[in-house]
Amino acid sequence: MSKVNLILKTQEKVLRKNSRIFGVAYKWQMVKLYRQGKWRSELVREYDLTPSALCRKKAYV
Repeated sequence: MSKVNLILKTQEKVLRKNSRIFGVAYKWQMVKLYRQGKWRSELVREYDLTPSALCRKKAYV
């Protein structure tokens, strides 16, 4: 295996390890909290989300 392939495989494992999958109920909970007036920054901090993950969830609003 070449050095480049080894590096790419290692990076792929790291990305998979750090990514999380949220269920539909969890997503709707975030939407509900946002609709109730909770600030985006509060949700990001409290639920350990990335700002971009919350932006994608706002599409449900």
